[in-house]
Amino acid sequence: MIPDHLTAWFQPLEPIATKLSPRLPSRLQIDAILFDVYGTLFISGSGDISLTRSIGSPAENLSALLEKYGIAIGGDALREQLFAAIEKAHGHSRDKGIAYPEVQIDSIWQVITGIQDYQTIRDFAIEYELLVNPVGPMPHLAELLAACRRAHLAMGIISNAQFFTPLLFDWFLDNSPENLGFSEDLLFYSWRWGCAKPSEILFQAAARRLADRGIDRQRVLFIGNDMRNDMLPARDTGFRTALFAGDQRSLRLRRDDQRCADLAPDLIVTDLIQLAELIDIL
Repeated sequence: MIPDHLTAWFQPLEPIATKLSPRLPSRLQIDAILFDVYGTLFISGSGDISLTRSIGSPAENLSALLEKYGIAIGGDALREQLFAAIEKAHGHSRDKGIAYPEVQIDSIWQVITGIQDYQTIRDFAIEYELLVNPVGPMPHLAELLAACRRAHLAMGIISNAQFFTPLLFDWFLDNSPENLGFSEDLLFYSWRWGCAKPSEILFQAAARRLADRGIDRQRVLFIGNDMRNDMLPARDTGFRTALFAGDQRSLRLRRDDQRCADLAPDLIVTDLIQLAELIDIL
């Protein structure tokens, strides 16, 4: 359930249809399913987590948020400092050999705002994210997760994410990821690992943990909305791949990226119910 103090940041969202058509097998043979979050399970107003430098919400909303938390920095200056701090942190990580680094956004916000109280800065980070990146559940999300549970599939997440990402499930489905069927040891959030997709690190870690359960990589399906960040590392890890093409905001075909030139997903899904129906006949 959405907390009362956050309800003002939520608005009804509907996916925007893409031009792709579904490509589905007559039967699906898998033992595990791994999901991307933003743009796949949840509609993302910016298409991904905090990637946009623009604010869809009116500028006065940001000013009000900064005033609420006693932050004496103008909105434009704050955002410039945010992206500069993220890039600086990424640079330090790249110097250590991490090709696709990830930050812990609450720590970044502490440096910028000077707010050291742990809960306060996390509350601010959540409200800021909701302001720049409105979110909502994809249609038929609950039905898909229920189908996965009925089929007794091992369920996991590999996502570019922050500490607040798991809260999406609580807000919109009234339950934690674990209570919805996801295995705690198969939850791979980029902020916890310090690296982001399209790095294969999270995918290879998932493959090892699934192997410990006796699940072969070819019996694992990964679904995501980005050809480079999702389909490429999933394929290179040996997983089967499903491109979610159900929302124009988040669909990333990456046609200008040579690494994706000859890349074709095993499935194309334009509505999560299509995948739910396939899983129900496993």
